[in-house]
Amino acid sequence: MPRESRRLSPLNVSLFARKGDFIWIYPMIRQDTFNHLQPQSVWSHFATLCAIPRASLHEEALKQNIIEWAQARGIEYVVDAVGNLILKKPASPGCESMPGVILQGHLDMVCQANAGTVHDFARDAIKPVVRDGWLIAENTTLGADNGIGVALALAALEEANLQHPALEVLLTVNEESGMDGARGLARGTLQGKLLINLDTEEWGHFYLGCAGGVDVEVRNVQHSARPERVEGEDVPHDYAVVRFDVSGLRGGHSGIDIHLGRGNAIKLLAEALRDLSAHTDVRIIEMKGGSARNAIPREAYAICALPLAVVAGMDAWVEHRLAAWQQRFAEMDAQVALRYELDEMPIGKAIQREARDRILGFLDAALNGVQNISADFAGVTDTSSNLGVLSLVQGTLKVTFKVRSLHDARAAALADKLVLFASAYALQAHKEGAYPGWTPNPSSPLLALCQQVHTAQFGQPAGLQVIHAGLECGLLAASHPHLDMISFGPNIRGAHAPGERVEIVSVAHCWTLLKAVLQALAH
Repeated sequence: MPRESRRLSPLNVSLFARKGDFIWIYPMIRQDTFNHLQPQSVWSHFATLCAIPRASLHEEALKQNIIEWAQARGIEYVVDAVGNLILKKPASPGCESMPGVILQGHLDMVCQANAGTVHDFARDAIKPVVRDGWLIAENTTLGADNGIGVALALAALEEANLQHPALEVLLTVNEESGMDGARGLARGTLQGKLLINLDTEEWGHFYLGCAGGVDVEVRNVQHSARPERVEGEDVPHDYAVVRFDVSGLRGGHSGIDIHLGRGNAIKLLAEALRDLSAHTDVRIIEMKGGSARNAIPREAYAICALPLAVVAGMDAWVEHRLAAWQQRFAEMDAQVALRYELDEMPIGKAIQREARDRILGFLDAALNGVQNISADFAGVTDTSSNLGVLSLVQGTLKVTFKVRSLHDARAAALADKLVLFASAYALQAHKEGAYPGWTPNPSSPLLALCQQVHTAQFGQPAGLQVIHAGLECGLLAASHPHLDMISFGPNIRGAHAPGERVEIVSVAHCWTLLKAVLQALAH
């Protein structure tokens, strides 16, 4: 059958989307990976989400597929002005008078792959495997954050014998790189009174609060009010080009993993180069590290020019520096690696040594990691920053931090401190993309009902938590202040990093709980 006339059913894992005059073919993933997973209704939806690329700002193909699925089932839908997809299903007969319920998740995923892994997140399907009770993507992110939440919500819409109030499923766009969908949701869009967010990652807990956040972007400035490239200088002829790579780090989510003390590849690279420049003339040509401001950087590199005589003795310095790191990160990041190799690229311009010292000094000393532990919630990080992305190419510097706090004023204060700190190094910085936290309400009637249901289903109440991550609940509360909200989800480990995995049995538990809560709310 010609490609143009090939008929594809909604949520088939062999999918295509038209883009301009081209047809993008999404490769089929192994169906047998999902065939034996229960509940099948949830996993079949997640199989589709694995098959269709859905990086932030590129959710259109997935959204169109869900729309076709909804149309085939007579489910009402609307796409709002910023691209959020809202699906609606009337209440079950006899339940029309009960308050409506909103199930909420986000369509996009963080796209990260291990160095050396060939994976195009714009075209290639995620290819997970089952291991020891977990579904895992070995060399890329899995997208369980928040694909499992989306799959749970869609499964609820098509569950035939489920009694429920009026349902709205809100699937937002671009959560991971800006929360644009939740930020742009117009007041009055949602009609429900109760909201269940399905974007947390610790089964057995109800979440009733989250951190807010703000980004800080730093650029170089050259005697003016606007960012400019730093003028380069020629490298002496008796210098060699050397590439340094920091790798082997575990990375992770810059909110929920920030307290684990894992290494930050950008910080380690700056520390190493600063040390080396104290002993010899290091000319920096290029530096890069990290790929998302909300992920702890796992890898970073620098291309430098060094005197030939220094290169000859480089092994001893690398071994000494690496041994110190291995001792320092023995429990958290034992696989940390530092390597160097001669680079055959032509020696280009290096940044001026004065600029080198300022940039390395800033990167090495800038606040990164946990800044405060919560006094209200034991063991929970209150305020943190993550140096997430570095790019220094042809003299143009861009550095991005993710700042989080359970208190919006503390996030703003830490961001202001980073801006001021950058100015001390003659760098220009500004804040952007601020979003509010979600203030806990321990007296929530929805929480009380969910606790009753959890106890009836699993023999004990759930734990209560706040999370040092940015759920969309804070922004949704700003546009819809009447909402009573709660969040829960399955066990997900390694979100925002390759090797991300989700515990299979906890997904089944979430499905059991979600159905039972909806049925309780129907009466």
